[in-house]
Amino acid sequence: MSRLTYDDCEFIFELVNEPSFIQYIGDKCVRNLDDARAYLANRVIGHYEKHGFGLYRVSLKTDGTLLGICGLVKRDEFDHPDLGFAFLKAHWSNGYAYESSLAVLDYGLNKLGLKRIIAMADGANQSSTGLLDKLGFGFERMARMPGESEDVRLYAFEAESARPI
Repeated sequence: MSRLTYDDCEFIFELVNEPSFIQYIGDKCVRNLDDARAYLANRVIGHYEKHGFGLYRVSLKTDGTLLGICGLVKRDEFDHPDLGFAFLKAHWSNGYAYESSLAVLDYGLNKLGLKRIIAMADGANQSSTGLLDKLGFGFERMARMPGESEDVRLYAFEAESARPI
């Protein structure tokens, strides 16, 4: 995993416009490469500068093929950073989300010293909710994201009660 850059505009454009991304994460109104650049500037690259962490590119070690994104996001509305991930549908069910999420959890707990990490998922997204269960997150409550009309499931991962990563 490495930080996303402006060179990733085409990839971000493709990822955020996948039907599953729009259905489960939301429409980010990225309609062209300029929008993708603005999305990267405001929601990803700016996050690295403000918080020291963010979403990272996940790619194959063998040839660098971009698979998806995974990382930690700190939203003003929540007290703790949350684990976020999204992958191109062509790369689902290969263990990439699990592997990259484990790496992000390890980074958050052991490098950043976080004691609690949250995650949010649409209850209908069984792949994401199943992954969070497998990672050791526990369902905590329903929560509403700013600007959204429906609640999502909020999960929590507590460092004290977690198995070693």
